[in-house]
Amino acid sequence: MPELGELEALAAVAVEAALPGEAVEAYAERSVRTEVEARRGEIEGLTFAASRGVGVRLVRDGRLGYAWAADPSPEEIRAAVARARESAGLATPDEHHVLPEPRPAEPLPDLYRAEQAAMPTERKVALALDLERRAVSLDPRVRKVEDVRYGDAVSAVAIASTTGVRAAYERTDVWCVVVALAERDGETQTGFSFRVGRALPELDWEGVAAEAVERGARMLGATKPPTMRAPIVLDPFAASSFLGVLAGALSAEAVQKRRSLFAGLEGQRVGSEHVTLVDDGRLLAGPAAAPFDDEGVPTGRTELITRGVLNGFLYDTITAHRGGTISTGNARRAGFRSTPSVGITNLYVEPGERSLEELLRLADGGVLIQDVSGVHSGANPISGEFSVGATGLRISDGALGEPLREMTIASTIPEMLKAVAAVGSDLRFFTAVGTPSILVGEMTIAGV
Repeated sequence: MPELGELEALAAVAVEAALPGEAVEAYAERSVRTEVEARRGEIEGLTFAASRGVGVRLVRDGRLGYAWAADPSPEEIRAAVARARESAGLATPDEHHVLPEPRPAEPLPDLYRAEQAAMPTERKVALALDLERRAVSLDPRVRKVEDVRYGDAVSAVAIASTTGVRAAYERTDVWCVVVALAERDGETQTGFSFRVGRALPELDWEGVAAEAVERGARMLGATKPPTMRAPIVLDPFAASSFLGVLAGALSAEAVQKRRSLFAGLEGQRVGSEHVTLVDDGRLLAGPAAAPFDDEGVPTGRTELITRGVLNGFLYDTITAHRGGTISTGNARRAGFRSTPSVGITNLYVEPGERSLEELLRLADGGVLIQDVSGVHSGANPISGEFSVGATGLRISDGALGEPLREMTIASTIPEMLKAVAAVGSDLRFFTAVGTPSILVGEMTIAGV
């Protein structure tokens, strides 16, 4: 693995290659990723992926150009600057094409765990095998898995620009996935679980196996319910799917292009008083934590919705310049090969104080939704209308009862936010979005 100082030196080469009148930014990145898949007591796949590169953004007279180089030498970086210059010469000018000014970012040293970075491959292989072994030993109805996977990554980023930005950090990430297959009398149901962390001790991989098994086994014998209006509890898995739709609607870029259901609603009530929605790039419990965003602007806490009232949106430098405000530290990239755009960091619904058991008692006669399908294809990002498939369990006498499948829930995102009656305490992150269980007072459930 290259040292962090080497990435900083590579970024500096690009900045030094700028000509008078040019604004140049270099984004240098390297990562090493390992993923292990297990099935039937054997390793089905062992993948290593390493990347290292520099992306160069160049602005001259409002014209933006971009180029990148993989595993580059200093000469290849200077050549990338020249290509970005040529690209800028062909671009349409836009006064809002600017690079951020430097702002100090407090480090987050706990992002990087040396012991995780040094974990031998043999331990990762053994962990994947143990994960599968655990999954098929907990319940006689679960003897097979569809997917068992352990993965980790060690990565680093360095950013430098002619405006004076100089920033760098390292990080470690770990994750594991289990998709268990529950079988009985010729019927098969799947159960999914997933966790992320910074290092193996945070992963609770045994809990992941147990949760996947439980979620699959309890769906055996599921039937199609009658159509009804009833309270529902979205568990964190299901609720996170809807939060992904909200993420796009809260981007300043979507708002400025009039492609957001929240455009023009700042200061207005868009949800119930139980809904507080936060994006916090410094929350270490969230997997997307970082001291600065992908153009070097410090991350922070942005309260987008407070007790149901919309406060504002997420900005990168260009959308902030266009909107006459400052960046919220929400520039994101897919890697050194891409330019930054507005994206979420750790977007989550602030948890309440109620346990899942309390939510179930409040939703007596309703349904716990544990999985939804087709949210991104079945939800309109502008109107917020959605109609999605769902599976779950009936709530009877405050406890989980018979399993239900082949049902559809339909509403609009604004109506659902305003119908939130309580929020649980069980906040859970899934990649960059996190949510606890959420009680929605009433919703249409279409079945038989």
